[in-house]
Amino acid sequence: MATSGAWRSPEPPFSTPAVTQFTNSSESVPSFGTAGQAPVIRHDAMGPLREPLFRSLWIAAVVSYTGTWMQNTGAAWLMTSLTMSPLMVGLVQAAGSIAVFLVVLPAGALADMVDRRKLLLFTQSWMVLAAAALGALTLAGKVTPSLLLLLTFLMGFGAVLNDPAWQAITPEVVSPRNFATGVAWNSAGYNVARAIGPAFGGLLIAAAGSGIAFLVNAVSFFGVIYFLLRWKQRSTPLTVKTGRMISTMFDGVRHMRASQPVKAVLVRSAVFSISASALPALLPLLAHPFGSQGYGLLLGFFGVGALAGAAIMPFVRRHISTDSLVSVSTAVFAFTTYAAPEWCTFALLSITMFVAGVAWIQILASLNVAAQTMCPNHMRARAISMYLLVLQGGLAGGAALWGEIAELVGTPRSLSFAAIGLLLGLPAAMYFKLHAADLQPSTAGMD
Repeated sequence: MATSGAWRSPEPPFSTPAVTQFTNSSESVPSFGTAGQAPVIRHDAMGPLREPLFRSLWIAAVVSYTGTWMQNTGAAWLMTSLTMSPLMVGLVQAAGSIAVFLVVLPAGALADMVDRRKLLLFTQSWMVLAAAALGALTLAGKVTPSLLLLLTFLMGFGAVLNDPAWQAITPEVVSPRNFATGVAWNSAGYNVARAIGPAFGGLLIAAAGSGIAFLVNAVSFFGVIYFLLRWKQRSTPLTVKTGRMISTMFDGVRHMRASQPVKAVLVRSAVFSISASALPALLPLLAHPFGSQGYGLLLGFFGVGALAGAAIMPFVRRHISTDSLVSVSTAVFAFTTYAAPEWCTFALLSITMFVAGVAWIQILASLNVAAQTMCPNHMRARAISMYLLVLQGGLAGGAALWGEIAELVGTPRSLSFAAIGLLLGLPAAMYFKLHAADLQPSTAGMD
């Protein structure tokens, strides 16, 4: 974690005792190897959830993610009740994601400059206040379209500021042997929340209104805040000194420009995200014949597939490399993207979405592990911020692109083109191979 003082080699997570109720009771585990030395990994699908520290945070995070998806549903529905302007309704989604392009790189630099735990407490509190303010104003009948967009932007700002630090602490809350699987469980938890959050949000909005949904989202952050308040992180002073954020940010950019592992992660993330965004973006159109309930169920099958994918990931990684896993899963996701509009029955489309969820989690979890291991610890948050910029930017830009193409040539043909795009991106694996075996140790003097 980013603290002041002289640097020392980081110890494996949980190797030193801490006086806290959030401790890990697992037996001692082998540390990550140095360069050229593979770590000893015991594949255990449920391993991360057997560790009290990771399990506590994972449960709190799933609750928080669910609240966020309820918030997104409530904001979109509230805007339609305030105005029927397609532009304003579309801006609700844009307001929540535009912060990625504005602040994700500075957020990564900040997370490498300050204590990440304190930064997370600040960002979580920020989102509590924004959600609570929106809920209170909505219940009071004071919210306007412009105010809704402003508070949605502030929520997105807090989420983007939170993300690099949030992902950078993963090695500190799960043991090395369960690191890759823990990343997969984190991604699966997010996808499960994405499946159930809109459904819960729709029911709550129908029963009590959007204002209550916003307040429930505000409450959902307190589990994570409670965890952070009680978590006593390892003391791992880094070489980065608090200074100008822009200077720190570009120090990281200069270092990563010369790193082949960084280039591999960013290129593979961009190639995948732009074409893969077509299926989730156009799914509402495919689900339209089955109604809103059918759409929610299809999202549920996707989320269950992601959960199943996280469970089988350790066994898959035992037999093939990370690089091969991403390539094979990309081919599978390309097939589901092509096949989805071809199925005429809800049952076949549900199976397709389940398989898509399995492939999706294999790819994103593998890319996330590679992103977290492509730089030393004192640059991890900056590296993750670049990865998030490319991945989320590709998903957002790709969704707009495939939506425009669907307007011109129709949804089935647009998805076929996206599937072809995924397959055409596979040769990138020959030139940009992923390396996600070890957490790289910090090295003094790199900044």
